[in-house]
Formats: sequence, structure tokens, C-alpha cells
Amino acid sequence: MASPVKTPGHVAAPGLGGVGESPLRPDGTLKVAGEFAYASDLWMDGMLWGATLRSPHPRALIRSIDIGPALALPGVRAVLTHEDVPGRKMFGIDHTEDQPVLAIDQVRHQGEPVALVAADHPETARRAMEKISVGYEVLEPITDPRAVIADPDGLKVQDLGGITRHQPVRVGDVAAAKAGAEVVVAGEYEVGIQDQAFLGPESGLAIPSDDGGVDLYVSTQWIHNDVKQIAPCLGLPEERVHMTLAGVGGAFGGREDLSMQIHAAMLALHTGRPVKMSYNRYESFFGHVHRHPALMRYEYGATADGRLLYADVEIVLDGGAYTSSTKNVVGNAASLGVGPYEIPNIRIDAYGVYTNNPPCGAMRGFGAVQACFAYESMMDRLGAACGLGPVEIRRRNAVSQGSRLATGQVIESPAPLADMLTRLEAMPMPPPLDPSDLRNLPGGVSQTTHGEGVVRGVGYGVGIKNICFSEGFDDYATARVRLEVIGGEATVLVHTAAAEVGQGLVTIQAQVARTELGVQKVTIAPADNRVGDAGSSSASRQSYMSGGAVKAACEAVRAGLLALAARRFGRTDLAVAGGKIVSRADGVLGTVEDVLGDAVIEETREYRHRPTTAMDPVTGQGRSHTQLALCVHRAVVDVDVDLGLVKVVELAAVQDVGKIINRTGVEGQIHGGSAQGLGLAVMEEIVLSDGLVRNPSFTDYLIPTILDMPPMRLDILENPDPEAPYGLRGAGEPPTLSSTPAIVAAIRAATRRALARVPVRPEHIVQGS
Repeated sequence: MASPVKTPGHVAAPGLGGVGESPLRPDGTLKVAGEFAYASDLWMDGMLWGATLRSPHPRALIRSIDIGPALALPGVRAVLTHEDVPGRKMFGIDHTEDQPVLAIDQVRHQGEPVALVAADHPETARRAMEKISVGYEVLEPITDPRAVIADPDGLKVQDLGGITRHQPVRVGDVAAAKAGAEVVVAGEYEVGIQDQAFLGPESGLAIPSDDGGVDLYVSTQWIHNDVKQIAPCLGLPEERVHMTLAGVGGAFGGREDLSMQIHAAMLALHTGRPVKMSYNRYESFFGHVHRHPALMRYEYGATADGRLLYADVEIVLDGGAYTSSTKNVVGNAASLGVGPYEIPNIRIDAYGVYTNNPPCGAMRGFGAVQACFAYESMMDRLGAACGLGPVEIRRRNAVSQGSRLATGQVIESPAPLADMLTRLEAMPMPPPLDPSDLRNLPGGVSQTTHGEGVVRGVGYGVGIKNICFSEGFDDYATARVRLEVIGGEATVLVHTAAAEVGQGLVTIQAQVARTELGVQKVTIAPADNRVGDAGSSSASRQSYMSGGAVKAACEAVRAGLLALAARRFGRTDLAVAGGKIVSRADGVLGTVEDVLGDAVIEETREYRHRPTTAMDPVTGQGRSHTQLALCVHRAVVDVDVDLGLVKVVELAAVQDVGKIINRTGVEGQIHGGSAQGLGLAVMEEIVLSDGLVRNPSFTDYLIPTILDMPPMRLDILENPDPEAPYGLRGAGEPPTLSSTPAIVAAIRAATRRALARVPVRPEHIVQGS
């Protein structure tokens, strides 16, 4: 399907670097050369080093804190506890302020911040932390989320109760459908704790400002929401918290919650000196939220020919000690809990609970990942029970434009899932295993095998993900665009508070400006809170939302430019094209520079997507999402069934992105999302024992490297969403959903094991657990 025709008045000349092209990233060369300044590179003369003392226990009462010996250490400038918090002592990202700036009378998870130190040298700060004496009364941690659901009042980590949110979904009559089902399949599934594993640790610099406030340079995902939480805790008005985005070394949801922001600001205001805080890798595992682990029960009923009749589902998400984004993650898991399939009768109960396990919040896929592993595993199980292949069972039940989701929401834009599955199935398969090159084998050059015991498997996965914020949230983004002549050349300055976290937003904002204004030279101002809120760099929303805001601001600037041109040329049939003012009748009349002269045109605009509604608390019904995106994967794996080793040979993906804004960028998003899905499938998990993290390092928490990622075949479709800027459809998250179940399905095909838990470990393959 073709993209919408651009309206008259904006034409990007070919090669200008506009929408649909793939210009080089402005920060790309610096990053490749190792010259890009990340937050951990920040430096200021006379700065102090901040450090955080964290609880070694997942649950304990605090009976005493003695900071005297730490304060007495030469070079220590401050030691702070909860008593030194100048304002509100609690904060929270999602309007639930249940997380203490520093632990007050108890700790609720391992790694909870208890005290802060500022010193002249980082090693001095570390030694000072060791001298702080905390008297703990250790309690038995609450770690079983299903036990909390059974006794939410008795097993309370929070005064709010044991359950963060229970979201039911009710459609039709499940009991009646059960009576008429000819085929019934059931399964229990588990997803372990995945970490965002960004390479740049939490870092930032806080500097006391002249107005009595603080300047913060921090790697974050949402500047304005950070400020809303920081200011009350510092006892400051928001306008005196000046926040600028520092270089971000990856995020994936792990920087939506605060980490060191309030702590560094407290130390800076207390000492009157700049303070830098930078976590090491070990501390980073305790300094941010993770993906919610999940326990899920599914039962599907169908006709003999594989038509789904009902789904009966329970999803339990362990949110850990604090609320964070759990309520919204539960909403996503519930609304997308049975995937992109037509099911007339549905009963879903999705829960988020508090435990003394590590806090969990946003991570790429946001609740939909966990559910996708379960419902796709169920589709394979149902297909086998009905004698249908994995593609046919999905195609037979696939949604399309006009279908209803479990929430009753109608899919209004194109949703060509059946066609996507057909295209995926038709892709060429990789060649057979060549055992002569050990690098091709599971285990690689460690020579664990020479091909004996190696079996190939093929699996499929489908994922559906919401784009942008949902459930009635006032989701908007702001952009300021300035057009002027500098050094004889028309120049555009784009200013938003949108966080560039590696996804290429700085490139896309410039592409939009070039397209709308026909001007080659575009500068992206540093993201800060001197301009209005841009929302979070999450939910695959920034191209849609900040791209929409930049487009709207550029359209207003263009209107001002054409108004100047109309006065100059005495006509109104004008447009901007390739830096020229063009008459539709007579062609080029002049340049943008000629018309603009010394004038400056600046416009600020907010952009909002169409409204959504909250899910009904009893039935789950409602138009909770503004846009939905589909991705389908095929995985080919080789498995050494004797040793339990897996090599992913190839991944193929078909994804509908609405409109390709930057082909290189969207290909990178599909590759990156697939890599994280591969990690969850076969290697990534934070291992817990009684609430204690056993592997807080990249030695023991494994992530895919270039040697683990296979070649990928991509088929990127463009079926524009008429409601979205340029028809685009958010692309970053969907491949993270469908890659995991596809890989696990391929391992099942090779091993004939049930494999109901991710990540799949060697012992699951060998022992069949």
C-alpha cells in the first residue's frame, strides 16, 4: 500500500536527507570513534564524588545508623541519610509515591539506598561507605508472587497491600464455550527476570545553580517526569531544577525511573559543590528496575479445525518492592494477553504484586513480551492438537482490519497478519548445517561436537504491541523550531526535550525538518527542560509523538515563511522545495535566504495522538491503545540435544512499520529488538535466591554478542496508519516480542521438549524440565 501523498507546501528534494531517506546519524562518527561524551565522561573542576550505601538484605528493619566514623575520614565532605532529605521523602514515577529517597525505617529489597557520601575522591567515598554502621533486624523476605495473591493482606511489602493492580478482561461466555470446545489445550509458563543491560551505567553531574536550585546533567529517558519527582524531594519549585540530557549509553526502559538524580542533587546542595555520581556495573544491577518476571496459566479451546473458541488466562507479574510502572505493565499484559487472534470468549486475570524481590518496571515490550511467550507457545500447542502447522493455525485465527482485540477495541488501521505469515513462510531457508567449520556448530570452536547429536528446528512467533502511552494518559510532545539565516545559509534549530537514547531520534527530527522546510542545514538543540515536555523515550513513541510535534512546529514556521514570500512576490500559489520558494505556475521565484533576510521565524507546538480510554476495572473493555504494531518471526536453530547447546542459525522477520522514515534506522531497530528477544530466549536472567541477586555482573549475566546474533532476513512492509504522522507505525518494540517464542518454538521442534520457561537452559533440553 502506498504512503499518503504529501500535502502541497512541503517538498524535500531527493538527497536532502528528508523522510524516507537514511542520512548519517549526527552522533554516529563520534560514537564509532569513541569520542562521544557519555554521562560517565562528565567532569568539572572542583567536583566531589558521590556514592550510595545500599542494603545487603532484601527485607529488614533499620534499628540504627552511625555515620560518625565515615564523616571523620579525611576528604569526606558529606554523609546523608533520610533525615537530610530537604523535601518530600518519597517519590514514584507513576503517581504512586511509595519509594523512599533513602530508606527510613526499613529496607524492602537488596540494594535499596540507605545513605549517601560525597568525598574528594571516589576511593575515599567508597572507604567512607564501609565505615557507616547500620543496625539491621533481618526479616524473612516475601518472594512468592502467587502466595501474595492468595494472602494479599497477610503478605504485605507495602502498606498499600500486596497487589499493585488486578486487571480482569471479560468477553463473551467462557463457561459455555468450554462446554462446546472440541479441542482443549492448557499450559503453565514462566518468564525470568531480564535486565535492560545497557552498556552505559547510571551517571550524572549535579551543580548548585545561581538561583538556589540545581543544574543536573543526567542520562535519562524522560526529563520532565524526572523533574516532577526531583523537585518536591529537594524542596524546590520545578523551575529551579534545570535538567539537561547527558550522553545516554542505552536505556530500553531502565532509565525511566530515577536512579542517582535526587542523590547527586542532595549532595551538591548540601556541600555547595558539583557532585558526580557514576555507578559501576555491579551497582547498576541494583540501581534500576528490570523486566517483570511472570507466572502464567493458559487454557485454550477450539473447534476440531483449529478455530479458537475461548481463552482462559491468568498472568502474575512480580513488581518487586515498589510500584514503578507495574500498573501500566499489568494493563498491557491484560489487553494484549491473547495476542492478535480472534477469540470470541475471553477470561483474563492479570495481577501485579509487591514482593521483596528487585523492583521491576519498564523494559522494551512492557508487559506484552511476557504474555507473547505464553500465547505463542499455546498457539503451537493448539496447532499440534488440531493437526495444523504453526503458520496455518496462526493464519486461521489472525486478526485483520476491523477485528476486535480482547478489550473490544477495533483495529481500525491495516493489520495484514495473515499476509505477513504467508510472506514469512515463503522466505528461503538457510542452507543445511556444514559441520566442517566448527564455528557453525552449537558450542563453536570449543569442539563440544562435530555434528553428532545436532538437530535442526524451525519455529514461528507473532507479536502485537501497543505504540505510545495508553489508557487515557494525556500523551503529548512539544517542539520548538526556529528558522533564520546564519552565515548566508538558511538554518533550522529544532529544540525538544526528547531523550536520544541511541534509537536515532536526532536523525529523524532533522529528517522531518528538512522535509517540511526544504532546508538542508538542521541543528538539534540539546534536550533539556527549557522547552515543554516531550514525554518518555519509551513505548516506541518518539518518532510518532516528537516527530509529530516537530512536523507541526515546522508547518507553522513554513506558513510564516510563505506569508513573507506572498508579500514579497504578490501571490499565494507558493511552496517550499529544496531551499527554494516555488510558484506552482511559474516555478522557482527565489531562495529561502532571499525571502527570510534578517527575519527569524520561531514556533512552538504540542502534538497529541487521538485519545484513549482506561480499561474498565471489571470487564477490561475500552479503547486503551492509540496504535498497534505487528511483527512475525521465523527462527532456525541447531541444537546439540546431548549437551543442551543451542545455536540460532537464522532469524527472519516481517514487520509492518506504516511508513519507513529511515530504513537504516528501522532495520537496526528490528535487529536490536530481535537480539534482546534472543537473549531472553536462551541466556538472559537475573538469578534470585530468597530475594538476593546471585549474578550482578556481565560475567554471570550473559547478553548476546555479535557471535550469538545470526544473519537476519527482513521484509519491511508499509501500510500507513492514516492517524499517524506520515503514516508511520512505531517499530522499536514489536521484534522483541515475537523473536523469543519463535526461537523457543524452534528449540522445541528440534528437541521435542515442552520448554515452558525462558530463558531455556541446557538442563531444560537435556533433562526435559
